[in-house]
Amino acid sequence: MAVPARPRLAVVIVTYFSGQVVEGCLRSLGAALAGAGPARVVVVDNASADDTVERVREAAPEAEVIQTGRNAGFAAGVNAGIAAAAGCDVLVLNPDIRLAAGSVLLLRQALAVPGTGIAAPRLTAETGELHLSLRRRPTVPRALGEALLGGHRAGRIPPLGELVVEPAAYRGPHTVDWVTGAAWLVSRACLDALGPLDERYFLYSEETEYMLRAGEAGFAVRYEPRAVAVHLGGEQSTSSRLWALSAANRVRMHRERYGRPRGQLMRLAVGLNELVRAVARGGEGGRRHRAALRGLVAMREWPPRPGEEADSPVREPAPSSHEQVSFAHGKALPVQERTSPAQERALPVRTEAFPAREAGSPGYVCFSAQDWWYHNRAHSDFQLMRSIAAHRKVLVVNSIGMRMPTPGRSTQVLRRVGRKLRSVAMLVRRPLRELPGFYVMSPLPLPFYGSPLARRVNALLVRAQVLAVSRALGLHRPVIMVTIPTAWDVVRPMRRQALVFNRSDRHSSFPESDRPTIEALERGLLERSDHVVYVSTALMDEERRLTGDRAYFLDHGVDTDHFRRRPESEQPADIRAIPGPRVGFFGALDDYLVDFDLLERMARELPDVSLVLIGDATVPMERLTRHPNVHWLGFRPYESIPGYGSGFDVAIMPWLDNPWIKHSNPIKLKEYLALGLPVVSTDFQELVNYADRVRIAASGDLFLDAVRATLREGGLRPADDLRGSVLGASWSSRAAQLMALAEPPSGPRSSGPRWSGPR
Repeated sequence: MAVPARPRLAVVIVTYFSGQVVEGCLRSLGAALAGAGPARVVVVDNASADDTVERVREAAPEAEVIQTGRNAGFAAGVNAGIAAAAGCDVLVLNPDIRLAAGSVLLLRQALAVPGTGIAAPRLTAETGELHLSLRRRPTVPRALGEALLGGHRAGRIPPLGELVVEPAAYRGPHTVDWVTGAAWLVSRACLDALGPLDERYFLYSEETEYMLRAGEAGFAVRYEPRAVAVHLGGEQSTSSRLWALSAANRVRMHRERYGRPRGQLMRLAVGLNELVRAVARGGEGGRRHRAALRGLVAMREWPPRPGEEADSPVREPAPSSHEQVSFAHGKALPVQERTSPAQERALPVRTEAFPAREAGSPGYVCFSAQDWWYHNRAHSDFQLMRSIAAHRKVLVVNSIGMRMPTPGRSTQVLRRVGRKLRSVAMLVRRPLRELPGFYVMSPLPLPFYGSPLARRVNALLVRAQVLAVSRALGLHRPVIMVTIPTAWDVVRPMRRQALVFNRSDRHSSFPESDRPTIEALERGLLERSDHVVYVSTALMDEERRLTGDRAYFLDHGVDTDHFRRRPESEQPADIRAIPGPRVGFFGALDDYLVDFDLLERMARELPDVSLVLIGDATVPMERLTRHPNVHWLGFRPYESIPGYGSGFDVAIMPWLDNPWIKHSNPIKLKEYLALGLPVVSTDFQELVNYADRVRIAASGDLFLDAVRATLREGGLRPADDLRGSVLGASWSSRAAQLMALAEPPSGPRSSGPRWSGPR
């Protein structure tokens, strides 16, 4: 087939220290151009100090050589070649490309397809092995997917991967978002419409930006696999400087296209990618990734040119003025409670007497141990902050985690990663219309707390995100409440009125945590917080030597308006459809909290009883759901939980016997009681105050006996008495106590971090 009627053709090759590879590129052009019509060859040299120019003139005397006299970058070189080829379609080649015979004609035919502005060949290695050169549009979720799953695995899921990995995509012609820029033919119409490449990138991302811009202007990028080019590859994968530049330019391009906020998100996502690989590969293997991390932290507006020093003492690596590179653009790649003697330091019980709102009253920033978007919103962090938000501006920072979920150590890894990414994508929201001063944000964390470098980078990145949002909301010197210990690195240098450590659990007892690291972070908060509030008297007594008189007991509350018994007509249809009697549980079905062996035993030994489980599960549930009397309803919204609980005949708390439970005080206990439900529970410390209302079992046998007794005899007290026993424990009263502690009526206020306790 003859070449379609098109403008003349110019082949533009940009060289820089390319003497060892450019001859092969030039010699391949003869056969590659066959049948493609007249063509000019333009070689643009960026001040190579080797014999590149001499070799070009020897291998292709007819080639036009443009010597720029400086290393101005790849885009500048391409633009110089385009300027010298007025009126021509332009084939841009890396000097390490060898085109197969007849390839240019095939590319020109592809360019003739209506709506096409750029055509690109199939790239292979010298061995014939396919190079994965097709790409999807860069997005933050795709960058995160690649960071957490790896490029190839993420590529199998289009919303999570930029790299196109499906073999079928490389077999036939079609349009794509962009291709690696080792060889690409651009139509004159596209060049005239878009103008030159953006030279600010210097190297990497300029071809990505140009192709995306072309597609948006109606000039599609078309892949033509019958045209083949062997690509030798460049030095990006071995040069730390070039790797760092490539990573930073991905961020710059996103910033230029979508604005600085989304650019910052891409910066965090790319940083996560490099951090994962720096930690995983370590030593020499992680060198280029550590360089990229340093570059991202100190990233300037645009790359410094060779020999140009950055302003920061920790500078972004500039490409060396003598770094040899063949411009191969491949990408490697959430009744009043009774007081015990241990509660003598409890906060005074108050009705809802909140500190008055005055000019200069502080807002609150809470580093939660939960995630608003996928955890149960009954947790104390959320309940306290919602109550405070009726009187102060509040920013809840969703959990930054205690570890990265990893196969073999964590359950449901992909699901956990996916839900956290979806939470991060929510950015900053005001989720409750009735509370306009209540904000929730999901920072992007890098949860590799076992690495000192990773901890520093993570603290810097999370702090930057939280400070940016806090300043936008006018929270300049807030009360900071920390529940998750990994936030200690983040908040340590932050300006604040007071630091409150909400010691709701001993997080270092979490089975998947890096115990020594989390213990050290907990100790930092215990020793240096202004106030430490506890829900477990056992834990408060154990840590008295670290906290002294800064420790306070602040018991959980309960939303008694929300947790009121619903008549059967108002209960959800799926609970009404389950035959009685019903023994039920609502809450997180976590393998480090719930005794699944006990639940399975109950299903077997009480076959005439329906076991109803409501909540998200972190373990496979088939071992339970295979029993016909087990009904796992999965996650249900917080708003609907009282309706489900009203359908229970007995409410259970089947906890494991471990350090986590020993120091716990489950909120659901008061929620069960507020619903007037009889409760059976395994034993733990805080139940000492509920022995007249809860059947407590010290073993599995006794637990099943207690369930049978409750089904037969009812609860230890009438339903109205059970509810009445918790009516004085509102979350509003708890929040008022917390605010009175954090905002004393007199005394100096801190203008910066406040340290209290042992040094």
